[in-house]
Amino acid sequence: MSPHEIGLYASAAVVIGVGLRALVLVSPTNGPTNGPTNGPASDSGAGGAAAGRAANAGGPGDVLAVVRAALARRPWATLALFAVMAVMAVVQYAVPSVVEDLMRRPDALSDGQWWRAVTALLVQSSGIMQIAINLPALLVVGAVAEAVLGWWRTLAVFLVGGVLAHVVSLTGWSPRGGGDSVAVCALLGAVAVTCLLGANTPRRPFKEIWYLLLIPAAGTLLCLMRNNHGIGLVAGCLLGLALTPRTRHRLAEPAAA
Repeated sequence: MSPHEIGLYASAAVVIGVGLRALVLVSPTNGPTNGPTNGPASDSGAGGAAAGRAANAGGPGDVLAVVRAALARRPWATLALFAVMAVMAVVQYAVPSVVEDLMRRPDALSDGQWWRAVTALLVQSSGIMQIAINLPALLVVGAVAEAVLGWWRTLAVFLVGGVLAHVVSLTGWSPRGGGDSVAVCALLGAVAVTCLLGANTPRRPFKEIWYLLLIPAAGTLLCLMRNNHGIGLVAGCLLGLALTPRTRHRLAEPAAA
């Protein structure tokens, strides 16, 4: 395995592993471990439970619970994006020429086909495997991001981060291809920064969330390797930094038993 491949796989592992933990951490049901308590019982009970949740955050059960809560809020922007991508997945198999018509192509910018930086988001050029990964990822990450950022900020991060990644790809990084994974990476970057800044999310000591810095670090490494997913991650982090102070939405608390 070449150093380039090692870097790609390591970055993917960081983005997936840390990203899943970030999705859980933005939920207010998984609060900080060192907050004020109401006596010895609270120290040993609620505080210990919170510590356990923080230590185990990112497990399949935790992620499923957070995504379920996010979907319960009816994230219409995410559902609309998912519907568009699902329809396009059917269309590209019914009419295969659509992929070639909309994806990134070499010399597209010099030919004035700048619009391919936008339409490339609509087709999954690698086929069924890319569809099977990208569509569920959009639903999971998008639903949580929308619960934290709100609908229009979610759309803005998705579109700006995704289009920017495709623009850079067209300049020579990866002039042929398509897919929305770069836009999903942008959403993940915005969620990670939101959690780090603690705006509209449970605030935690830095020592409990420092590893979220691995998201922008992985994005930077991928950019150095000329991988367009790095552009999505870094753009999402920067957009999250700009938008987080003004967010108003957050995941709903579960109903009391």
